[in-house]
Amino acid sequence: MMQPVQNDLPLPESRIERHSLHEAILNRLRDMIIEGHLPPGSRVNEGQVGAQLGVSRTPLREAIKFLASEGLVELVPLRGAVVKAFGAREVCDMLDVIRILEQNAGTRACEVATDDAIAQVRKLHDQMIDCYRRGNRLDYYKLNQAIHSAIVALAGNEALSDVHARLQMRLKRVRFIGHEGAEKWASAVAEHQDMIEALEARDAQRMSDVLGLHLTQAWIRVRDNLDQVGATG
Repeated sequence: MMQPVQNDLPLPESRIERHSLHEAILNRLRDMIIEGHLPPGSRVNEGQVGAQLGVSRTPLREAIKFLASEGLVELVPLRGAVVKAFGAREVCDMLDVIRILEQNAGTRACEVATDDAIAQVRKLHDQMIDCYRRGNRLDYYKLNQAIHSAIVALAGNEALSDVHARLQMRLKRVRFIGHEGAEKWASAVAEHQDMIEALEARDAQRMSDVLGLHLTQAWIRVRDNLDQVGATG
């Protein structure tokens, strides 16, 4: 009689726990990079960071490799993991491409997005405004980026979304410093208000214009602070 095949795979619960640990470490490292606790050009000291997070080196290294695949860190021979530093020209060029992608996506979103999908973007916007009023920069920033990604997703173009996501990931620290200072932050919020109103009105031309202005202003808001992202001329 044929014997039943033995399944030696770990139980689903253990896989979920491991995945959750990986995500937790990954998210914390990203936040440390975004907020400048791990500055551009600095080496990620595995012992020090591991002790700070209370994790061993194995899951920490897995998270670092993932961040390298996203373009947030570089794996440098003899130095280990180093937080990626972009040149000013690189930052300007990437923001320019994001502007073109988002204008294209925003125009298309006004034409094809469902009312429910637009309502979901409105919810993100309202949550972001609440963070702004409370002065919560990190959560504001994360919702801000989620809104941009959601608008791009509304266009229904997977290739566009993929390229956009890669550039967004690389510019996390850069976009975060764009909200430093009350005046810059208030300007970004006002642009987002115009953005959601254009989307809800399905005004494709206005949406394109607002996104174009917003991404042009994004470069203006960060260019004087590029020393905080390790950028050079």
